[in-house]
Amino acid sequence: MALIIPLRGTTPKIGNDCFLAENATIIGDVEMGSECSIWFNTVLRGDVNSIRIGNRVNIQDGSVLHTLYQKSTIEIGDDVSIGHNVTLHGCKIHNLALIGMGAVVMDDAEVGEGALVAAGSVVLSRTKIGPNELWGGAPAKFIKMVDPVQSREMNQKIAHNYLMYSKWYDNHDS
Repeated sequence: MALIIPLRGTTPKIGNDCFLAENATIIGDVEMGSECSIWFNTVLRGDVNSIRIGNRVNIQDGSVLHTLYQKSTIEIGDDVSIGHNVTLHGCKIHNLALIGMGAVVMDDAEVGEGALVAAGSVVLSRTKIGPNELWGGAPAKFIKMVDPVQSREMNQKIAHNYLMYSKWYDNHDS
């Protein structure tokens, strides 16, 4: 069972049918919707401010989510995929966005609906990534627009695949 730590009078709220890996850590002011998956060695640290996660969000292995005390929060929409070893710090990620492996998204940055952040990118504070834009690099820069239909299909497929993968763990002891 995941480590769920109430802190400063707030207990994390977990939606229906969520998968929490045995060594995931969820602390304080964290609320997530239904059918989310929080993978191995992931930390959602809602100790200094709030983390709000929509439905069918997958936060993959080794990712860390944190905020700035009294300054920034994290908001993640529906059908979002957060790749392995991602750091999100006080940012907003809209529906159907994809954050590639090893990316960093900093305080007050915003990733638009259907947008893609390439693996290894560093999205600096206050950067605004528009809907269906592909950004990459360190620091991240606009690369190109992506087809909204293709982006939606790809991002929904990844989100649904992670929901399927999480079901494999329902009876992993048997």
